Amino acid sequence: MNAGTVYQGMVKYDLENNLVQLQNQGIETFTSSNVKQFEIFDEQYGGIRTFYTLPFPLTGDYETPVFFEILTEGEDAILLCREQIVVDNRSMGYGPMAMNPMWGPQIGGAYKLSFNYYFIKDGKIQRYSQKKKELLDIFDDRAEEVNLFMRKNRLSHDKRGDLLRITAYYNQIK
Repeated sequence: MNAGTVYQGMVKYDLENNLVQLQNQGIETFTSSNVKQFEIFDEQYGGIRTFYTLPFPLTGDYETPVFFEILTEGEDAILLCREQIVVDNRSMGYGPMAMNPMWGPQIGGAYKLSFNYYFIKDGKIQRYSQKKKELLDIFDDRAEEVNLFMRKNRLSHDKRGDLLRITAYYNQIK
């Protein structure tokens, strides 16, 4: 792919394998090694979502180009995420057949989106495990103010929209 080239068309992306498919006249597939960024218009949310390729060690210590969605940007902290599809088995019923060893484990469940969050702070990407103490550690220089802001506005440390507000607030007071 040529540097600075812009492509348009229908986009299909696979964050697990860091692939983007573009359908125009034909179908072209790009890896995160060939793409700096891509944007999609999300009809469900009614807005543009922007993904960037950043070096990150997904497994082990070796950094590879990985797609991240930018949720909110600021001079001091940037909130990123990576989505994945998971099977939610909580909605499954447990009848007598579910426990019968002859039938094996019950198959099914609903597919849903799950998000892993990351922060870029001090030039480093760090994974956020959605624990309040870890969030306050990330914003350590303003932890008391962030904690007060969260309590006052009843914001949760593990909800997407709340994380956007908390990160924007941190960047504002910084």
